[in-house]
Amino acid sequence: MAALQIETLETGKGKMCKARDKISVHYTGWLTNGKKFDSSLDCGSPFDFTLGTGVVIPGWDQGIEGMKVNEKRKLTIPSKLAYGEFGSGAIPPSATTIFEITLLAIK
Repeated sequence: MAALQIETLETGKGKMCKARDKISVHYTGWLTNGKKFDSSLDCGSPFDFTLGTGVVIPGWDQGIEGMKVNEKRKLTIPSKLAYGEFGSGAIPPSATTIFEITLLAIK
């Protein structure tokens, strides 16, 4: 079974985010074939949520925890930690997804 892969692209500074922190991120998501399916940058506004509460896919909760402000990570997320066997919108069933996420703020 594939596991979540985390690659730090740019290091951040300050305290690390943890479960229950309210955070703000910019993200872009691709399928493994390179097709972009979503990006907060396209709509020009960051995405805010509370980490570790199940608001986002499990791969995000696991892959973002421990990031510092201005840190950028690439997460390669297997379907079991993403959209599963049913997919979602432009994401087909059982798809591995790739996200680049930048932590903008811990609120």
